[in-house]
Amino acid sequence: MAKKKTTPRTASTKASTKKVARKKTVTKKTPPGKTTRTKLATASSAPNPKNKPHASGDRLGEVDRQLVELLNERTELFIKQTQRSEAPTKAMFDVTDETRLWKRLEKSNTGPLDNEELKAVFRTVLSASRQRIRRTRIAYLGPAYSFTHLATIHRFGQSADLVPVSTIATVFDEVNRGHVDFGLVPIENSTDGRVVDTLDMFTRLPLRICGEIQLHVHHNLLARCDRSEINEIYSKPQALSQCRDWLARNMPHARLIEVTSTSTAAQLAREKPGAAAVASKQAAVQYEVPIVAENIEDNKNNITRFAVIGDTIGEATGSDRTAVLLQITHKPGALSEALTVFKKSRVNLTWIESFPLRSPESGYMFFLDFEGHVSDPKIHKAVRELEKMAGRLEILGSYPRSEPAN
Repeated sequence: MAKKKTTPRTASTKASTKKVARKKTVTKKTPPGKTTRTKLATASSAPNPKNKPHASGDRLGEVDRQLVELLNERTELFIKQTQRSEAPTKAMFDVTDETRLWKRLEKSNTGPLDNEELKAVFRTVLSASRQRIRRTRIAYLGPAYSFTHLATIHRFGQSADLVPVSTIATVFDEVNRGHVDFGLVPIENSTDGRVVDTLDMFTRLPLRICGEIQLHVHHNLLARCDRSEINEIYSKPQALSQCRDWLARNMPHARLIEVTSTSTAAQLAREKPGAAAVASKQAAVQYEVPIVAENIEDNKNNITRFAVIGDTIGEATGSDRTAVLLQITHKPGALSEALTVFKKSRVNLTWIESFPLRSPESGYMFFLDFEGHVSDPKIHKAVRELEKMAGRLEILGSYPRSEPAN
């Protein structure tokens, strides 16, 4: 730490100080308004409790300086390591490296910051580091400050070029055309279940699931008037559905109106007298609409799972999911026979959805999600068994499982 600067004293001042130290009291009278050199010396040499916060401030400033140096050094090391790899673009988003980073942080963290707060800091640093290597574009179901936007920030940080689009189909199309590096879309909600538009797009375009984000979704009632004056409540259909019981009990007089997003709802609540919105706290801040009721979702463990879509399959981390599309012969017992493969292989099937084929032939396509990575021997064996009985089998991706975040 740098030495604290002190003001040099004169020889006469030093002598006076020694004299005061011997006598402890000064008997010499001084005219009013005049201070002797001896008294100045005594005041400057006496301990001053007010100096303690100043010393603490010096230490805080020194820590800040060290943080700046270390964060820049980390960014430089990340850039060098990534540029030395065979596939720099893939290395930028290596989920294995990122998983190791989170484990290191959790192991080293002793507080007072909790793990999620610490991860948020490092996501910002990672996002800025990646942009120094190559500009990264991410399409997401917008507009800004929708829950999908918040999930996108959670995964990629705010330094990436985040591109809001109006439909799930457009997110897939932007990724498929190479206009963006990744896309982010909702795939499942713990209250409303599957997101049909997302699952349907996987049957149309050859894209993969590269990762997932699970986000606790907390809905709030936003308005610029008293609750008693609200006569219209705007939000997207899923948000209204997830709050239907609360709204029925507490706002029975208000008309519910569906719009394209929670952010659009917040804008309407800002502009229309008597209007309210069901939206996030971030939307309330962004659009300057007060929150009149917090956390109005019916299920307090309301979680939405979002899929990161791209064209790669990540390496195994030891805690992964695999998703497949499966089409089997439309005959009695065919689905039961296919599901038996998972039981025999001791693979935990976590999700299954069906939807009709979009073709002249009758039958169904199944979306399956299960624990494990496609490179795991037992998963590889199960997939090969499914192939024998499938009319169509596509591996949509193997990706790290995530923990729900607030």
